[in-house]
Amino acid sequence: SILAVMELFAKHHISGGPVMDDNGFLVGIISEADCMKQISESRYFNQPILDKSVEAFMTKKVETIPHDMSIFDAAGIFDRHNRRRLPVMQDGLVVGQISRKDIVIAALKLSGHNYK
Repeated sequence: SILAVMELFAKHHISGGPVMDDNGFLVGIISEADCMKQISESRYFNQPILDKSVEAFMTKKVETIPHDMSIFDAAGIFDRHNRRRLPVMQDGLVVGQISRKDIVIAALKLSGHNYK
């Protein structure tokens, strides 16, 4: 439910994540922005936040990156597509998630000779 997602976001201090089906396959991505839509609609219709399915709010067309992509190429994808996070895929399965912040942290850890 969208309420469960909001609670997880608040509890774990995260702003989004992949949505998986019962078989572990990626079917969408949900973010705080998606949750804001539900909150906004609940006020507009003067109703409490309903326990609707994540499917009603998630983005279904998800951009992903392969697990072996360099941080430099990943940074380019973030720059071109204005995303805050991307699921990381290996053999058709989600193996992680990377955010803009992760890219910045990784770049800071590299020494000058690694940038060649």
